[in-house]
Amino acid sequence: MAADRSRPLFLGLLPLPERQAITGALRTETTGGLVLLAAAVVALVWANSPWSGTYEQIRNVHFGIPALGLDLSVGHWTADGLLAIFFLVAGIELKRELVTGELRTPATAALPIIAAVCGMAAPALLYAVTATAGGGSLDGWAVPMATDIAFALAVLAVLSTHLPAALRAFLLTLAVVDDLGAILIIAVFFTSDLNYWALAGAFTGLVVFYLLQRLRVRGWWWYVPLGTAIWALMYNGGIHATVAGVAMGLILRTTRDQGEEASPASRVAHLMHPLSAGIAVPLFALFAAGVSISGAALGEVFTSPEPLGVVIGLLLGKTLGIFAGTYLAARFTRARLNPDLAWADVLGLSVLAGIGFTVALLIGELAFPGTAVGEHVKAAVLVGSLIAATLASLLLRRRNTIYRRLCEEENLDQDADGIPDIYQRSGPSRTAPVGRQNGQSG
Repeated sequence: MAADRSRPLFLGLLPLPERQAITGALRTETTGGLVLLAAAVVALVWANSPWSGTYEQIRNVHFGIPALGLDLSVGHWTADGLLAIFFLVAGIELKRELVTGELRTPATAALPIIAAVCGMAAPALLYAVTATAGGGSLDGWAVPMATDIAFALAVLAVLSTHLPAALRAFLLTLAVVDDLGAILIIAVFFTSDLNYWALAGAFTGLVVFYLLQRLRVRGWWWYVPLGTAIWALMYNGGIHATVAGVAMGLILRTTRDQGEEASPASRVAHLMHPLSAGIAVPLFALFAAGVSISGAALGEVFTSPEPLGVVIGLLLGKTLGIFAGTYLAARFTRARLNPDLAWADVLGLSVLAGIGFTVALLIGELAFPGTAVGEHVKAAVLVGSLIAATLASLLLRRRNTIYRRLCEEENLDQDADGIPDIYQRSGPSRTAPVGRQNGQSG
């Protein structure tokens, strides 16, 4: 119907440049997710083996420069140091989304932002209700709020699902907004005693970083020492050092100047993404996921209020929040769902978003540092993520025949010109995405 065609489309065909950018990013994330899964398995086996004492000894080994306030354990170096690389890449991806991606206009940003916010608020609320009802601590309210995109994509890779690019892009955008919410929560709610001189130094370093970008200064010898100094000052300032990574990622320029093959943000992401996905995040998982999985420990997950709140938040909170937020936002914006897809596909993604591994473990460590409750909460993150992955697998596999057909159509290039044929059809595409119809360019 003409009236229906005039309404914006949700989960339609992505513009070709955006599809290519997302495909490249997700390919690296998927590979990193498989390494992440392997690291988590190694951590669990090691921590529950006769050599568990060795695991604890290595995790607690301290090294660094005490005079600079950087005498940290191996576990803290992976959480405060290596994860700064992960959040640097997350900051770059957020900047790309804001400048050229799904978040650049209100029309395209409304659905994923509303879905992500609801997907963070509902888990926090359900955790608070569960913890309060059981007489537990509210300190872990933020643990079930984040989605681990690498872990989620690894699950899709293991299942050999063929999700269309629009569904993968929607999942990626949800995770990007999640990461922003997580870093804001870490910065605001999980700060120690503030050292204002160190924070002033970190802020000054960020200003210099910004000026170097504005002046088009190139050369790693400028940025690596400056970035390291900003990170160290942020850590000593009492704000979690990963905030420095996000800040620098947001400052990096994402647009190309005339004559440039790639923007600074693209170059940095190209260099750092494999390091983040292949080394930083897996090493963090190796020293964060090593928790006891004995019968007694698993019993605590489902009987103690804090870990039970995390499991309920990841499974029910994420699913209800994202699905309801997406559905209501679509109704509010009068967006019509891609006719090739169904709301069951959004439900499957909502359940998959309950995989909250990396950032959830980090926030769990910050909320319950060095306590038995903290170990139980980490076990709850693993259990909740595993259940979410299993349920999402069942939901998405049921629709995989449809996904395979859509993927083949998206990638078909019969004339071998490097451009999928679906982008060369004459007339307006019935799968143009929200905000890209009626003459709006991509």
